[in-house]
Amino acid sequence: MDSFPGRSKESLYWHEVMLPRGPSVLGSLNGSQSSTRSLPAAPFKVLDAPNLRDDFYCSVLAYSYSCQTLAIGLGNIIYTWSDKEGVRSVNGSQQDATWLTSISFSSVESKMSLFAAGRSDGTFIVMSLLETSPRFEIQQSYSVACLSWRPCSALRFSSNPLNPNTLVATEDLVVGDECGDLYYYLVEWPMISENTSEHWPGSISLVARISIHSQQICGLAWSPNGDLFASGANDNLCSLLNVNEILAPQYLGLRRDNHGAYSPYLGNLVDTSTQATLTPNETRSYDSWDNGQGSSSAVAGVSPGMIRLSQTNVRNLASGCQSQVWTHQAAVKAIAFCPWLHGLVATGGGSNDKCIHFFHTVSGSSLATISVAAQVTSLIWSNTKREIAATFGYAHPEHPYRIAVFSWPNCSQIAAIPWEDDLRALHAVPYPCILKESKGSDDNASAVNECIVVAASDKTVKFHEVWSTEGSRVVTRSRMFGGSDILEDLQGIIKEGDVIR
Repeated sequence: MDSFPGRSKESLYWHEVMLPRGPSVLGSLNGSQSSTRSLPAAPFKVLDAPNLRDDFYCSVLAYSYSCQTLAIGLGNIIYTWSDKEGVRSVNGSQQDATWLTSISFSSVESKMSLFAAGRSDGTFIVMSLLETSPRFEIQQSYSVACLSWRPCSALRFSSNPLNPNTLVATEDLVVGDECGDLYYYLVEWPMISENTSEHWPGSISLVARISIHSQQICGLAWSPNGDLFASGANDNLCSLLNVNEILAPQYLGLRRDNHGAYSPYLGNLVDTSTQATLTPNETRSYDSWDNGQGSSSAVAGVSPGMIRLSQTNVRNLASGCQSQVWTHQAAVKAIAFCPWLHGLVATGGGSNDKCIHFFHTVSGSSLATISVAAQVTSLIWSNTKREIAATFGYAHPEHPYRIAVFSWPNCSQIAAIPWEDDLRALHAVPYPCILKESKGSDDNASAVNECIVVAASDKTVKFHEVWSTEGSRVVTRSRMFGGSDILEDLQGIIKEGDVIR
């Protein structure tokens, strides 16, 4: 095993009307109903993870599709793991008073393999897996609780003083703190060859502060096209926000459409250099990429390598800027936008909620609720099947199942995986299992099964196969929004066969 150093019956509700109940969650889990698909109960890989924090509020797993690398925060140290390189430490030190709270990778589209990591002391770093040290370390006023990169890049005018009128690809990062505030950053990250020649490391700009929650941010998620993001918090609310309404028009930039061409967001492109931006002389040493020739300097009054961004000219938004607000009965950590049906989002509530909720993002309508008798810690949609996987923390009434799969739109349970010894699933991320084809085929040919990687309360990281490529099937889009013709018309749903490819 690889290691890192160091009982009431359930009901289905739809539009707040109790429907005739199919196989219940507990009934199926306890054996009175058989699951429609059998999943391997044992994980196919387990990594030892000493110092993994047993904390519902921490989300310290992330996977980079660009580098095929898993990152995990153990205590205050970030480790990475991959099949090729095994385990390595990339950032952090042993400090008992500080711990990692959240890790997230940048968009696949950018191919930059950036990650951001937040800590309990209010700092977060931005770093590339292709480099050996962070370029930026930002100090916020309160503990970083959660952070998430936008899944697509945008073209904006460069903050580089040598190329002020040049359009460059930028990344967007949202950071949530323990007080419930959200901070929206724009990150410009020149590649090694670019910044070596110009000695300019890039910039990170704070462009918006959003105060819509009264307690700690627990979860953040983006819609696949990057137009929307949702925040869940310990105040039992999940808020939906539209980027076009959050950013000032000059920061919306250009985005790539489905044909690879760039089209404008709403608003006009203007120079963004007036925002709170990390400038070249406010950066730490960059000897990891400039062959030791970089210089180290810092903002006056702040230790080298630590940046405090001014909030001058930052757009401040309060309650009322949300597109939708959904109330739960407990903290909201698990949020997932459906990748194959625009307008569908799932959320999961904590210990006093114990439900998976489905909402329509355009109208705000509640579409369905599945009671799962457990704290919902993660939600992951399949890309090949119309199904969603959930991971569970504390269960009440007690049951041993920590992973379950449900179908959409009928919300029936497809499968479940039990764990032993009262373990809890703390957080999970999707993971592609690349399987080589049989001998005689193209060496590059492979099949990809959809798996999930789960951080467990026994200080391990477990790899579970959830969806295989076998059996991907033709499905129908009818009743995708609970049989509501009005909601389906809003989304342009055509009721005919469709295959997820």
